Amino acid sequence: MLQTSTIRQQTNITANNYNSITMSPFVLRILSVCLVLNLATAASKKPQQEPEDDTTEDCPEPNGFFADAEQCDKYYACVDGVATEKLCPDGMVFNDYSPDQEKCDLPYNIDCSKRSKLQEPIPTLHCPRLNGYFGHADKGVCDKFYYCVDGKFNMITCPSGLVFNPKTGICTWPDEAQKLGCTSEDVFQFSCPKVNESEAQTHPRYADPDDCQFFYVCINGEVPRRNGCKLGQVFDDVHKKCEWARKVPECADWYKDRLTDAELDELEHPKPKVKQHRTKGPSRRKPSRKVEEVRDEEE
Repeated sequence: MLQTSTIRQQTNITANNYNSITMSPFVLRILSVCLVLNLATAASKKPQQEPEDDTTEDCPEPNGFFADAEQCDKYYACVDGVATEKLCPDGMVFNDYSPDQEKCDLPYNIDCSKRSKLQEPIPTLHCPRLNGYFGHADKGVCDKFYYCVDGKFNMITCPSGLVFNPKTGICTWPDEAQKLGCTSEDVFQFSCPKVNESEAQTHPRYADPDDCQFFYVCINGEVPRRNGCKLGQVFDDVHKKCEWARKVPECADWYKDRLTDAELDELEHPKPKVKQHRTKGPSRRKPSRKVEEVRDEEE
């Protein structure tokens, strides 16, 4: 049986040994590592904050140029998600093909069907808006239109046989423009004769009754389009082709007041052009043999 003092001594030794082990540097390192791992695990379990979204209704992306949803000539310049409202010049609309480009364009080039609103027009003489192509004020004038820039106009005339198309802003055939008062029959005062279906498919041709140089091509036998022969020629209504005027009896004198017989003959029988040949000089890269011989003699 141990004495009480001995038991107390052993107990104190065990306690002292335990305290020295738990407080050693090695154990401290282990505890430090465990603490870091526990903190990291706890942090990973916390819900992560989503990155701030700079997009808005007017700015689908933080930076770029974006069209307004309703008005075709309005757009937004976005910088870091902040939108600045802008307007194209009157008569122009925003080109939304690329958000990297700030570009206004003519309405003929952009589809504005889903955002048809526009700014209030600023009309000037012959210009319903400050910029664009506009038809003649007289509805009966089909081949003339106005080109407006900053409210200043220039009148332009279409090539013969074409009319201004307000839908495309260019000159087209009357049947393509489909403008009231500017149909093929209105413009040419000519209607295609009725033909059977097989002949209509050949797009038959007919001489212009008022001008020997011109003729009409009836598309599918119904829609006339005016075409012309080159200078010195007339349309042969018998053979349905262009021919030199002297060979078509009813139009032999068509150019009499404009061209002399000599000029007509020259058009029909043009003189071959004389080609001018350049005389080649000595090459700069490779001296001629004569030069080399002279140098040899000098040496």
